[in-house]
Amino acid sequence: QVFTFNTVEIKVQPSVKVKNGAPMSIVCRADISKSTDFQLKHNFTIFKDGKLVFMTVSDKRDAQYEISMARSSDTGEYECTVEAGGKTKSSNSLHVWVTGMTKPILTAEKKEVLEGEVVKLRCELPEEVPPLHFFFRKIKMNSTPKEKHVFEPYRNFSVVEFSVEEGDNILQFDCFGRRNVKLEFESSVHSNKTLVTVREPFIKPTLNAKPSSNITEGDRIQFECSTVVARMRGIEIILQKNKTILNSVRDERLLKYSAVATLEDSGEYLCKVEQGRASKTTKLNVVVSELFPKPILAASMSKLDENKELTLNCSISVFRKANFSILRKNSNGDIWLTNSRNLTMRVNVNDTGSYICKAEVKGIVKESKPVRINVYAPVSKPTLSVVSGLPEVVLGKPLRLICHSVMGTPPITFTFYKGNEVKKRVTNDTYATFLDENIRQNDKRGYKCDARNNHSSGMKTSNILNITVIVPIRNASLGSIPYGEVEDGSETAFLCSVKEGSWPIHFRIFRKTDHEVLVFEKSENADRVIWRKKTMNRQDTGTYYCMASNKANVDVKSHPITISVILAAWQKGVIAAFVLIPIAGAVTLTLWWFLCKKKKGNECSALATNLTSEKLTRQHNDGDYYSG
Repeated sequence: QVFTFNTVEIKVQPSVKVKNGAPMSIVCRADISKSTDFQLKHNFTIFKDGKLVFMTVSDKRDAQYEISMARSSDTGEYECTVEAGGKTKSSNSLHVWVTGMTKPILTAEKKEVLEGEVVKLRCELPEEVPPLHFFFRKIKMNSTPKEKHVFEPYRNFSVVEFSVEEGDNILQFDCFGRRNVKLEFESSVHSNKTLVTVREPFIKPTLNAKPSSNITEGDRIQFECSTVVARMRGIEIILQKNKTILNSVRDERLLKYSAVATLEDSGEYLCKVEQGRASKTTKLNVVVSELFPKPILAASMSKLDENKELTLNCSISVFRKANFSILRKNSNGDIWLTNSRNLTMRVNVNDTGSYICKAEVKGIVKESKPVRINVYAPVSKPTLSVVSGLPEVVLGKPLRLICHSVMGTPPITFTFYKGNEVKKRVTNDTYATFLDENIRQNDKRGYKCDARNNHSSGMKTSNILNITVIVPIRNASLGSIPYGEVEDGSETAFLCSVKEGSWPIHFRIFRKTDHEVLVFEKSENADRVIWRKKTMNRQDTGTYYCMASNKANVDVKSHPITISVILAAWQKGVIAAFVLIPIAGAVTLTLWWFLCKKKKGNECSALATNLTSEKLTRQHNDGDYYSG
């Protein structure tokens, strides 16, 4: 008995899309080939999303899984497996979509609530399988519903809370669900509508102003804010203006607040009643009419010299009966000057500042705009100096000058001059600076500055400042007489000179062998210096150079020269004598010997013996020779 599975197929009836509540069948069929006609037992297993949902054993080659009422939870991937005679074969998977979701059920925890409380709702989708999306709606008459969305990954219901706000009275709520099937969203129908009645914990407050909401400055105004409340505990009444709390009471039905009205009290007032989360407000607009305008302070002069007379006058247009005072502004508190509308005083520089006047009528005090008074002391004669100290500048470098007045009320205007040419104007407190970057070697113009402020005495001028221009050293050179070779013991003159440079000039001459030695140093009010070395010796041989510097603080080095000290003429003669005399004696003796040999030999021998004996005797005597 031989058989084989050809195919295993799975189908759904009536189709792969089934309406919610309709019957549905999952059919599994096995196609088998046999060698002979024999009976086989078939084990059919049907899976949904990998979970076993149906199993049967049959002689037939097909099996059917009946679902009388399909639900959206039956949506999924179906697959069947057939086992027979020790062999197993599975079908391909088949996606089944049960369209349409069950109608959600909405319940409210309370059917009646107070303003400020919350409504707790529960929406359930029976027979649906998470993950699910829930949408809750709060519906009011003549307004757009408010909606809340909750995603539930593990359960088929959700719970939310809606706040009950001022103005809510009869509320309706509903919900609906949504699920995701094969990247498509499917929504349920809306649930039943649930009705919730809202009761007021207190009525909207009443806000009144006495004697009226239209009053005049100086009159007393009283505000009263009241409400009717069902339960006193936790009630709070607050009175505000421009978000500023003016007064508040707790556990009371009435709030009172009074004040003397000023122009600043005009505006909108708000009375708010709060209890728990509930809140209600009432607004009232108040208009305060002006009793009298702000006073005006006038000054006889706004800029004046010290020791001059200043008159201040305070007035109110179309109104004369008021209590006046004049004050000077100060960061630590205004300084009182007089309780009068007029003030005359002789001023000094300490009286510089801002002045105001105040007017009082019926307890209302108004302040004028400040008037600025400037009292000036005359400037002192300015001093002009160089910032670095000495009245000199190196050619090519900028010159910075400072002009300073010890006395004088700021602001002071400083003017800098070079000769009679205006170079710069600066307005500052007590000093100003000027940078001259155009310094010339032969510029003989002096500098000066003047200072002036608003004092009537006018301008003061400094003394003229003359500046010394220091020309840096340029092109140092070194020479000698004689040059190159110098006889031992002779005199040598070294000349170090510069092509350009301001005096005094500091000259230095160095000898360089294996190290540098300073051999001469001198400062001169000249562009050259001569150094006479009286006696030269062999140790003076070497390379010489000179360096020159002045107040420009730049060392300029010359090219080097080489000096060789050689023997003097008489020294050469002595050396020659010591060398030539022995040579001449030897030549003479040789010649004499040659001449004697031509004569008789004995005479020469005897003569030679005598000469030799005489010479030895003389040497012994000269050297104090003693025989042993």
